[in-house]
Formats: sequence, C-alpha cells, structure tokens
Amino acid sequence: MQEARERVRAAIKNSGGRFPGNRVTVNLAPADLKKEGPSYDLAIAVGVLAATGALDPTATVDRLFLGELSFDGVLRHTQGILPMVLAAREHHIKEVFVPEVNAAEAALVTDMVIVGVPSLLQLVQHLNGGGELVRVIPNGAHPEPVTYSADMSEIRGQEHVKRALEVAAAGGHNVLMSGPPGSGKTLLARALPSILPPMTLDEALEATKIYSVSGMLPADRPLVRQRPFRSPHYTVSHAGLVGGGQFPHPGEISLAHRGILFLDELPEFSHTSLEALRQPLEDGDVTISRAHGSVSFPAKFMLIGAMNPCPCGFASDPERECTCTQTSIVRYQRRLSGPLLDRVDIHVEVPRVDYEKLTGTTVPEASQTIRGRVERARDLQLERFVGTKRTNNAEMGPKEVRHYCAVEAPAQALLKAAVQQLHLSARAFHRTLKLARTIADLAGADVIGPAHVAEAIQYRPRQQMG
Repeated sequence: MQEARERVRAAIKNSGGRFPGNRVTVNLAPADLKKEGPSYDLAIAVGVLAATGALDPTATVDRLFLGELSFDGVLRHTQGILPMVLAAREHHIKEVFVPEVNAAEAALVTDMVIVGVPSLLQLVQHLNGGGELVRVIPNGAHPEPVTYSADMSEIRGQEHVKRALEVAAAGGHNVLMSGPPGSGKTLLARALPSILPPMTLDEALEATKIYSVSGMLPADRPLVRQRPFRSPHYTVSHAGLVGGGQFPHPGEISLAHRGILFLDELPEFSHTSLEALRQPLEDGDVTISRAHGSVSFPAKFMLIGAMNPCPCGFASDPERECTCTQTSIVRYQRRLSGPLLDRVDIHVEVPRVDYEKLTGTTVPEASQTIRGRVERARDLQLERFVGTKRTNNAEMGPKEVRHYCAVEAPAQALLKAAVQQLHLSARAFHRTLKLARTIADLAGADVIGPAHVAEAIQYRPRQQMG
C-alpha cells in the first residue's frame, strides 16, 4: 500500500485536483483481511476527493470503484476484475466503475451497470455531472472461434487409444497412456481438446476468473472460450504445478480448470508434486495454507498422463530390446503411487504403429465426428445433473453413483467377478461404475449392460489383473 499512496497522490495532482497537505488516513476495512495489489487505487482516490469536497460524496453511494492509477491519472489494466465484479453482484452492488480496458471483461457479469473509466479526471467530471462516461451493456458472452492444434484424423492407427480418449472426453475421466517413445502419446494428448465439447458459459466464467486473477487474460479476449490445455515440463516446481508462493497464486492445475492437464513423462515429475494431485483429483479444488491464511482455488481438470514402460522406454516394444534391469523397471514404475493410479480411470497401452497403418490410404475419423458423439453424451449428463454443480459423470459422488448407475443383472455378475479377481478398492469400484455409465451414455443406453462394464474393466491397469 506504500506504492498506492504515491500513485494516488500523483494521480490527483496531475488530474488538476488538490491533495490535502495534512496527514491522510485511509481505512481499508476489515483490518484483519490482508490487502494487496493496485486495484484499490481508484477507490482510495475517490475517497480522498470526496473527503476534501472535490466531488459529491453522495455520488459514491452503492457504487464500486476498481482500478490501478498511473501517475498521470490514467486507469491501467487491472488483474482480477471479473471475480471482483461477481463479488459486487453477490453483495447487491448494481454499478461498478472499472478501467476502460477492463470494461469488456467486467461486462461478462449480467444484471450490472458497468462503466468504463479512461482517467480519474473524467471520472470526477462524470460524478459531478459535468461529463458522461459510456456505460457498457453486459452481454454475458463473447463468441470466439475455437481452433485446435491437432485433429484425430492426422493420427494413423491407435484406434483403441482414440476410443479410450473418446470415453474420457465424454465423461471427464482421467487417462494414463503407456508406450514406447514415438508411438504417438503426445500427439494423441494434444488432439484430445479437439473432441471435447464446447465450454458452457458457467464453465467459461470459472476459467476466466482464474486467468484474470493470474494476470493471464488477454485484454482483447475477455472470456476464455477454449478449454485450457496445460502441459508443464516435469521440472516445474511444486508451487508452479499446484499453486503457492508467499502470496498464493494459482498453479497449473488451476489454470487447467475445466480443461486438460497433460503431464508428459509422468514418473519424472517430483514425487511430492504428484502426491499433491491426489486431493484436487478427488475434490476438484486445492487449498494452499500459509502463515497469514489459506486460499482455495478451483481445480477440476482432466489429468492426461503419458509415460514409458521403463527407463529406456522399450519394455513393451516387440521390435526393440529393453536394456533395463528388472529392478530399475520396478523402481521406475513405483514412482507413481497406488493411491494416485487409483484415481486414474483409464489405463491404456499405446503400442508402436505398424508400417501398413502409417502408409495406408484410409482416412481416420475426424475430430468433428467424434466430438458430435461426445457432445450427445455430455448433453445427457447435463440433463442428468441439472440443478447441481456437476457437469459430467467423473464428478459423481457415491450417492449419485448409486442413483444413476443402474446395472443389469448379467453386468452385476461381471462386476462382482472383477472386484474379486482384480482386487478393486471401493474407489476403483465406483470409478469403474462411473466409466461404465459414460460408455452407456455414448451408446445411448439407459441401463449399464455387460458390454459397458466389460469395456470399463478393460481400462483398469494390468498390474491389478490376475
């Protein structure tokens, strides 16, 4: 706040106003809540000017003023405008003044009067009746063309992996791909966003709030319309992945909210960071505690992991001989703990692609076609969970699993055998049921049948079998 004092003083003087010569005390209540950032500048300046009679104090009633001031009084782009305007609506404040460059972002919030402010001088003139600032009409949405870096039609072979990714996209399930180097794991992961359904407006607002707070929201794109795809390198720090810092900021898992977190070379990530993913994968948020308090960030993301089967990468390759010892293979695979793997719904092998498939003339199915099936399955889920905060099958809790995952008698026998033979935990059992529900949704079936359960069981990790 020391910097804010100088900015406000210079902005008032350079806007033609008079800053009091005596001591000025600004009370930012409540006192026990730590304040940081420049978003208080405009409110402080308006308060000082109202206290000195430079503007009518009644003009500030039931209005919110947000924005960073430059020394010449111009309002600058300010981080976190969207969540602050949303909070204002919750507190029944109807009119908000924001920097002109943030007006489009603030206008995403409906049922509000948004006023874009170019400078402190023009704001004072407006409040004193000597000028009129433009009110931005909230429209709740900004259409944005969605582009993808890869398409499923570009990938030859790997039909069973594409099917697994289609199921994952339809239900929001986590995936772990394992295979030798060059088999296409990374390309498949990067093509996954092209088959995901478009974000709903609520999902887009949730993602936009995170990017706004992080200062990563482009000024010319006020609404995040494309599902995030975050792919941090395995050297990322714990705070960079999960979030943290002296003043906690969102990490990669929060930046991937409502999108995809792709972790290539999964076993190479820090063991501490990987274990920290367990709670967000289960709860959909992450809580960061520091000495001065705790902060929670949303973190509902699809985890897509890729790994080699061993350190050299060729343990599962029929064409190349593996040079690793059994001990090194076991040590490598044990970098991923059982509780973390238990939270991954789909485990799929990605083998080497045959020459015939690489050079074949058959054009693989396009992402647009697959996305159509995924959208129909998601529509069923949105209808199923209407009135709740859940948007897909992966977010179901035990209560919803019991209610929505009705299983035919033959499928129940198959499930029982799977629990006994594969030694499924209670969590793995529920996740298998949720996966079967998604497969049934793709098939348009009301009740989960044996074929749906059988496919879901096939996606369990091999080490649990037999």
